[in-house]
Amino acid sequence: MVAIRRSNEEGHRRKFMVVVDDTPECDRALIYAAKRAARTGGALLLLYVIAPGNFQHWLGVEDIMRAEARETAEQTLAKAAQVVRTAARTEPELVIREGNRSEEIVELIETDADIAILVLAAGTAKDGPGPLVSSIAGRSSGTFPIPVTIVPGNLDDDALEALA
Repeated sequence: MVAIRRSNEEGHRRKFMVVVDDTPECDRALIYAAKRAARTGGALLLLYVIAPGNFQHWLGVEDIMRAEARETAEQTLAKAAQVVRTAARTEPELVIREGNRSEEIVELIETDADIAILVLAAGTAKDGPGPLVSSIAGRSSGTFPIPVTIVPGNLDDDALEALA
């Protein structure tokens, strides 16, 4: 069941969601979404998903591994937030989740009715647009709960400015 989007209702703002990772093209999605949100009076949500790991070790090791994964997520989101602030002088909402990335994306969209657009960047390698874009595009595209904008990873800042 698709949740009703509330981003156009009184007291709500349309959110652009970017899934943050350490790929080189991620900043293309960040800059595009930040500029687009700023131009349209929207907000920006940055999501980092910690992959489910084998945290089934002895209790102390499990706690350390989880803490390290959380620290990496926080550092990566902090860098992404700085890119957003520089590009569009806007303060993003930061969200960290743990689990399967595609499932966590859909779950967050379903629980936050203000999320209206998912912005992803396509990789520039010859082996395809990247695993995230492929998994989202491969997921019954006709039933995905919101529109998906895929930003070509080879666009420079001027091109992103013109398009946003």
